[in-house]
Amino acid sequence: MFNQGKKISVVIPTYNEEGNIKILYQRLLAVFKKINSDYEIIFADNKSTDKTRQILRELAGQDRQVAALFFSRNFGTDQYGLTAGTDYASGDAVIWIEADLQDPPELIEDFVRKWEEGYQVVYGVRTKRRGSLFLQIAYKLFYRMFRKLSYLDIPLDAGDFSLMDRKVVDVIKSMPERDRFVRGLRTWAGFKSIGVSYTRDERHAGVTSNSLVKNIWWAKKAFFSFSYKPLEWISYVAGFVTICSILTILVYIPYTYFVPGPPGFLTTFLVMLFLGSIQLLSLSVIAEYLTKIFEEVKGRPKYVIEEIVGQKKDEN
Repeated sequence: MFNQGKKISVVIPTYNEEGNIKILYQRLLAVFKKINSDYEIIFADNKSTDKTRQILRELAGQDRQVAALFFSRNFGTDQYGLTAGTDYASGDAVIWIEADLQDPPELIEDFVRKWEEGYQVVYGVRTKRRGSLFLQIAYKLFYRMFRKLSYLDIPLDAGDFSLMDRKVVDVIKSMPERDRFVRGLRTWAGFKSIGVSYTRDERHAGVTSNSLVKNIWWAKKAFFSFSYKPLEWISYVAGFVTICSILTILVYIPYTYFVPGPPGFLTTFLVMLFLGSIQLLSLSVIAEYLTKIFEEVKGRPKYVIEEIVGQKKDEN
């Protein structure tokens, strides 16, 4: 099935995954043995505080095809781990997968099959998700809102779990932005793509760093990274308020002429409260985009690697 002259790189961001890494590693080995492929496994650790780094050192010492990139500090999200691992990867294709075993490594076989058929991006589609009904509905709603608002044709229910051809990887590596949302960058790059359906499991071990607040933050990050709609809405609301103000003036002037009396305090207060809320909402939207500009213009590195353990990157 597989072209023996090709190499696959697996990029895995980690943060406090001591209970998952060895199992994930063994399952990956079984997959690559089955497809008989050359491979490398690259872990990018975001300054774990448990035994994750110790385990990664052991794996890198046992297997020459394993490398671990240790960040100098916690850079906040796994997007930087995926970015660092992708920058380091030397394979003809790169696979992104989380370390928590929610995404089954066995699906890589289907990814590779689609890649061999000519698809340059193969992504996992979460048709089912184990967990609470609330989260299932929330995630479904998010992806549909994101697709509706984004200027990209975002695949529904598709996370970071995917395989990308080297051509796609090189495009993503060339993107300079520091506020990363990599699945959006993957879609922006284009190329021939297809989804593979699967059921997403619950975390195998450990405690997730996600929460309701963190998920809302992720949704906001996606919207403001790949949509201009919030800025457009400011224009629409401003136009609506302006029209309402003009109509109110046209009605209020003759009304006060025929029905003299002091203006209602409550009405004035409510109007001021409404207009003030619109202004604050508009400023908050503008502030989100200004924050992104602020991060980009500083030009700092996306991440800092303190140490690399294991195999060295092939030199061209």
